[in-house]
Amino acid sequence: MANDSAGIFSIESPHSVEFTLSRLKAMIATKKLTLFAHIDHAAGARQAGLQMRDAHVLIFGHAKAGTPLMIERPLLALDLPLKILVWQDESGKVWASFSTPAFLAQRHAIPPELLKNISGVEPLIKEALAA
Repeated sequence: MANDSAGIFSIESPHSVEFTLSRLKAMIATKKLTLFAHIDHAAGARQAGLQMRDAHVLIFGHAKAGTPLMIERPLLALDLPLKILVWQDESGKVWASFSTPAFLAQRHAIPPELLKNISGVEPLIKEALAA
């Protein structure tokens, strides 16, 4: 695990990028969350005639959890729904990275009683990546 000073936390996956994505998508569905989008940045790069390592963003959430946060702090809509970046580094390691709830709380002055609404991202990733 790696914690970045910019409020990004990364968890190393023991799986390939594709399998990691598959496990995360399954966990999102199991938790009855909505997968709003899957963005394949490497595919976009190929379409533009460029190459990059695998990088996928899953955008997901639940209106019942996110809406109260955005009502309280409208600018939080810039960071919601939640996002997980699944990417491969230069050494071939696969990572799942996300903005930490603590960072989002600080950035948007989220009241403590609402922070629980977005605190499930790390446990979701850890459960999905468990070998």
